[in-house]
Amino acid sequence: MDQDREFIETLVSLNRVSKVVKGGRRFSFTALSVVGDGKGSVGYGYGKANDVTEAIRKSIQKAKQSMVTVPMQHGTLPHEIQVKFKSTRVLLKPAAPGTGVIAGGPVRAVLEAAGYSDVLTKVMGSRNSTNVVQAVFRGLQSLLVPGQVARNRGKSLSEIWS
Repeated sequence: MDQDREFIETLVSLNRVSKVVKGGRRFSFTALSVVGDGKGSVGYGYGKANDVTEAIRKSIQKAKQSMVTVPMQHGTLPHEIQVKFKSTRVLLKPAAPGTGVIAGGPVRAVLEAAGYSDVLTKVMGSRNSTNVVQAVFRGLQSLLVPGQVARNRGKSLSEIWS
């Protein structure tokens, strides 16, 4: 991974978790972060630690390690897709130029970090931020560009469009 690249780092959620032990309660923290370069590469990470800053640092480090490249056409998605992960369903639709990213918290964080500028989204079912982020990632990774579809079918791009 290039260390000199500039990344967009977004903290999606920070949670305090308590564990009851003999002497009282022990608190620890979990952090969910999204990291992207704004040019089509994005990753997410989940970090746990006894300190807030350490949990955030761990989640950002894991996000950088899990980065993937996602397809993009003129700042939007190549096609519409609906993804299900556990009890979360996410609808991602391409939008006309100038629309902007119409999305809620976790979905917006992922799409903006990846560099999308015009997308319509809707989250249905569970709105658990961890599941929403994973659903969006599954959706983005399963997107296909027309050239890829043509190669998969063993045809030329002109045969696919006609």
